[in-house]
Amino acid sequence: MNSSKKRILVIDDSEAIHQDFRRILCPEEKVISSEVDQLADLLFNRAPASARAEQEYEVDSAFLGQEGLAKVQAAQASGSPYALIFLDYRMPPGWSGVETLRHLRKVAPTLPVVLCSAYSDYSWDEIAREFGEGLRPVELRKPFNSRELRKLAADLTQSAPVP
Repeated sequence: MNSSKKRILVIDDSEAIHQDFRRILCPEEKVISSEVDQLADLLFNRAPASARAEQEYEVDSAFLGQEGLAKVQAAQASGSPYALIFLDYRMPPGWSGVETLRHLRKVAPTLPVVLCSAYSDYSWDEIAREFGEGLRPVELRKPFNSRELRKLAADLTQSAPVP
């Protein structure tokens, strides 16, 4: 791991979403892309693999909430905690994003979390009541735009220590 990179965990049940996060946040990585992927980059305003981000990130993946929680705990125990989590609302058959967030708040109460989805089973009012202002996650709607994602990652990891 490059010590100047901020660590981000993506918890989502879709492999394609993980690839999108890596393509946008880790353009220095060799991401295998087909012509269809390259056309999708153009069509959906995603950063191509050749683009460079100002801040460098290490993006890790978990496909279920339980796996994500275990990775957060292991990262904390190793002394290299995550700076940010992008968390999907819906991840069948496991915990929902909100249920995962409940567990994450017990082990990492101040870790920034972005809830991502095209659909939500909870209203933001319900989330605000449950998690309060200080611990409430940020919302990112899918499909997201690459500039919005990079800005959100930069803003939310700005004060995070580099491991």
